[in-house]
Amino acid sequence: MKRKLVVIGAGMASGRMLEHLFEAEEQAFDVTLFGAEPRGNYNRIMLSPVLAGEKTFEEIVTHDAHWYAAHDVTCRFGETVTRIDRQSKVVFSKGGETPYDKLVIATGSAPFIIPVAGRDLPGVMAFRDLDDVNAMVAAAERPGARAVVIGGGLLGLEAAAALRARGMEVVVLHLMGHLMERQLDPAAGYLLQKELEGRGIKIHTKAQTKAILGEDRAEAVLLEDGTVYPADLVVMAVGIRPETRIAVDAGLDVERGIVVNDQMVSSDPDILAIGECVEHERICYGLVAPLYDMARVAARTLRGMPAAFRPVETATQLKVTGVNLYSAGDFADGEDREEIVLRDASAGIYKRLVLKDDRILGAVLYGDTADGAWFFDLLKKGTDVSQMRETLIFGQAYQGGGEADPMAAVAALPDDAEICGCNGVCKGKIVSTIREKGLTALDDVRAHTKASSSCGTCTGLVEQLMKLTLGDAYNPTTVQPMCGCTDLGHDDVRRLIRAKKLKTIPAVMQELEWKTSCGCAKCRPALNYYLVCDWPDEYADDYQSRFINERVHANIQKDGTYSVVPRMWGGVTSARELRAIADVVDKFNIPTVKVTGGQRIDMLGIRKEDLPAVWAELGKAGFVSGHAYAKGLRTVKTCVGSDWCRFGTQDSTGLGIRIEKFMWGSWTPAKVKMAVSGCPRNCAEATCKDVGVICVDSGFEIHFAGAAGLDIKGTEKLGLVTSEDEALEVIVALVQMYREQARYLERIYKWAKRVGYDEIRRQVLADKARRKEYFDRFVFSQKFAQVDPWSERVSGRDKHEFKPMAAIGFPQAAE
Repeated sequence: MKRKLVVIGAGMASGRMLEHLFEAEEQAFDVTLFGAEPRGNYNRIMLSPVLAGEKTFEEIVTHDAHWYAAHDVTCRFGETVTRIDRQSKVVFSKGGETPYDKLVIATGSAPFIIPVAGRDLPGVMAFRDLDDVNAMVAAAERPGARAVVIGGGLLGLEAAAALRARGMEVVVLHLMGHLMERQLDPAAGYLLQKELEGRGIKIHTKAQTKAILGEDRAEAVLLEDGTVYPADLVVMAVGIRPETRIAVDAGLDVERGIVVNDQMVSSDPDILAIGECVEHERICYGLVAPLYDMARVAARTLRGMPAAFRPVETATQLKVTGVNLYSAGDFADGEDREEIVLRDASAGIYKRLVLKDDRILGAVLYGDTADGAWFFDLLKKGTDVSQMRETLIFGQAYQGGGEADPMAAVAALPDDAEICGCNGVCKGKIVSTIREKGLTALDDVRAHTKASSSCGTCTGLVEQLMKLTLGDAYNPTTVQPMCGCTDLGHDDVRRLIRAKKLKTIPAVMQELEWKTSCGCAKCRPALNYYLVCDWPDEYADDYQSRFINERVHANIQKDGTYSVVPRMWGGVTSARELRAIADVVDKFNIPTVKVTGGQRIDMLGIRKEDLPAVWAELGKAGFVSGHAYAKGLRTVKTCVGSDWCRFGTQDSTGLGIRIEKFMWGSWTPAKVKMAVSGCPRNCAEATCKDVGVICVDSGFEIHFAGAAGLDIKGTEKLGLVTSEDEALEVIVALVQMYREQARYLERIYKWAKRVGYDEIRRQVLADKARRKEYFDRFVFSQKFAQVDPWSERVSGRDKHEFKPMAAIGFPQAAE
């Protein structure tokens, strides 16, 4: 029988331990995981980007419900363990008693709240978890909100920069004489302060907090020197303490932290401890690299394998966008030490190496951190640098004379050089994994080695190793700019539009520093779509930023005339509609009438000046635009289904009409074509569409990511649902996910391949809560999208004129 393993704490350390534990072919434990938060493991290192609006919480989730389920982990999230009975080997919580054979304590740390008056007022908080982030985001949304951050260390500065990015007035109070004094010397601290002040953050050093003022909530912070800073939000970021209360109550050996041996075993042989709650050889650790090493050792100990935790050197980098900062080792002054310093004031670069006996003791880099890993490797190994003393400060590329290729510097690193400090991954591990598994993409290297999967600061080095190892076979993640107007790619632009709440094209171009005054034919249509999608209730669609066909609501033909395609719901029409079309054809002498592949009627050869009149006549018969020209839903092709066909299993026609009437008018990154077939004979050709439905006896098979144009591709099966209502919800959620994540002009099949079919299935089919969120956002956007452009143009409500794109400063776009 499997032994019972109980884990207290669902953070990064225990999550990594479980990953290592599950690497074994045979699982020896039934795992029960308790977590005080109502959620599983996520990357706490990346909370700062979430606070800044640069990432979403979903992007930093390490283990989701699917992962826990796949490994049979019993999750008890939002449930705190209150007591450990070591004699009976049982833990107690509000859910009752849970027995264990082995117990792992990974309770992490608790923020230190300085003991001043007013510390318990509402509006005073720490910065440790997602709930803190959500509270700070809510505070930042209040107009004119002001924040005071107490603590100028790593965490405090990340919080300050993030709150400032959200528009708050921010003051940082720091007790010491310069920022990040544990990681930076005064010169680098000065440069960092100058950079942050340039971003509008006020820095007050040598600040002794006396009290937090306020009646019902925090209103200001009072310093010992009498200075008062108004504050709607006070963030305490002055340090952490190991969370050991459960261990103390259980009678384990606890000093500053839970005392463990090299195998991460506490004073009770059946209880292990890892993470920030641990003390090993009188040292408590707060950085992720040693915590992950503890996790590896604990997993091996649980599996009965030899392992020992040994203290490791660590380096520090600040996670504030645009700030390049790196420090490692001991950089204090001393009579037996010498230093090498390089300053470039105009470039904002400062480098300092501290040496003793021709060996590097410490390094501080600001502005240019490219050689950080190399200096760190020399430091850890105690390398004699006497032969490179004169050029050492200039970095690895200058050793041996001249300017070397940066790739040569990476090539010269030994196999045991650490590349990813967070996860302790060396060069040799990355290179051998790439070769053995044939990896060509950064995400694959992350998945197999963990390198670059935590804070991401080593991504550049990992990509250089991939280029070095793969040569021309390397599949780079280098961002392809949208166009020549910007260095940003589509994904970054979409993310920043949301993060910065940019709601007009001029705002995007100003805030994202476009290189041109008004954009071009590539970026303007893309920006227009992204703004329509993200702010449907606020952004005014700019028709001048659309392609010619979308601006005139018809398809231009090679002779300069246009074709008009009215919408026929699900391909179904009537005698009245057919008579109306015939009358329009006769009245305007339309030369060609064609049945389309999407089960509609196309009228070709209409003069541009006749378009409004044609639309008006069709509108009288109840027609709306078929959007045959649009980056949007084109058609929903159907067969006759169970109403008429002897093989039909469901009402495919009715479902197709329902889908089309629900979703018409929605703008998408590229055109979207759908189909519903009433049985597996697939007469509506649903398995080569962007989204297709195959009706079967048991319900509705949903398919997606097909293509039948320049590329030919069969669909992928999303899954089976049992009702029309669920089919509609799944299809709508799928399209909304595509709308929010795809790049402009990227068809569904290309987006799906890039994102991953399994990830789409997980979000749209398996995660019902997320599916409902996508569905609701689509429904909300349709309130503003389901407006017939033909009737708008005929009535004059749109107030848009036909103007060539060249008239507003860039070449005319073509379909």
